[in-house]
Amino acid sequence: MNNNQTPILKIEDLKVFFPIKKGLMQRTIGHVRAVDGVSLQINPGETLGLVGESGCGKTTIGRAIVRLNEPTSGRILYNNDTDLLKLEGEELRKMRKKFQIVFQDPYSSLNPRKTVKHLISEVLMVQMGMSQEEAFAEVRHLMNEVGLNAVYAERYPHEFSGGQRQRIAIAKAISLQPEFLVCDEAVSALDVSIQSQIINLLMDLKEKHGDMTYLFISHALNVVEHISDRVAVMYLGKIMEYATTEELFDHAQHPYTKALLSAIPIISGMKQRDRIVLQGEVPSAANVPSGCRFHTRCPYATEQCSLEEPELKEIAPGHFCACHHEF
Repeated sequence: MNNNQTPILKIEDLKVFFPIKKGLMQRTIGHVRAVDGVSLQINPGETLGLVGESGCGKTTIGRAIVRLNEPTSGRILYNNDTDLLKLEGEELRKMRKKFQIVFQDPYSSLNPRKTVKHLISEVLMVQMGMSQEEAFAEVRHLMNEVGLNAVYAERYPHEFSGGQRQRIAIAKAISLQPEFLVCDEAVSALDVSIQSQIINLLMDLKEKHGDMTYLFISHALNVVEHISDRVAVMYLGKIMEYATTEELFDHAQHPYTKALLSAIPIISGMKQRDRIVLQGEVPSAANVPSGCRFHTRCPYATEQCSLEEPELKEIAPGHFCACHHEF
């Protein structure tokens, strides 16, 4: 991956806070700091894996990119010049064709009252200006592209299995020929055998549509390793470490990343890892610790860690880490 190319998406100091309200007057008494100053860039045609424990803010980032969550501050630059957070009305509607999302639960994102044919053709007619006949023909093509028989387009969402519904959700997402696809835990609710099929489908679609870029959000590191070009590790609203997939999995530096990697199940023939068990619970995003927010669970924490927040620094070419510990 050429790191010198212009990123398709550049996230700068992104913050997404949700107000905590109390009482009859719904007075704001604090904020949940779901995403707290994240900066990332994603290059055209690459897959960036975003991993971390539940509640770390990775889904919030994905939803902020497609404007399902309104950020508190920061910038999301498309092709280095268009700030997605400043778009409104017709400009935002047009830009949304380029940014689509596949959710964890496909059933909740598919209208149960409509057949697959009408679900997808409606999008094509509204966003792409197709006639009904053209849209129906495109639906048949999309069904084949995601590995489903075109005759299934006459069925309703409840008539499909979970894996088939996720294929339909993917077909709907790629129907607008997006440049950027957010996959938000797209395989975590599926059986392991079905997971591999959906991952292979996503990789095949990326190869077929060479300019498509993925943000792949997951807590399953073995899946992320298989599909991603680079990986970013989040903890409590912050990026702790990111690097190329090979570099991160072979030379992880942050104690949190090492703990996550140690939890990956060992398959026969793989090198045995020493299991690292983190003590304590993840702090609340409404009351984040001072200094490094991982210091309350870190086995290497010092007084400096509790007082001073570490900067995300480049410790090797393309490898960034936020930790006071010496590497």
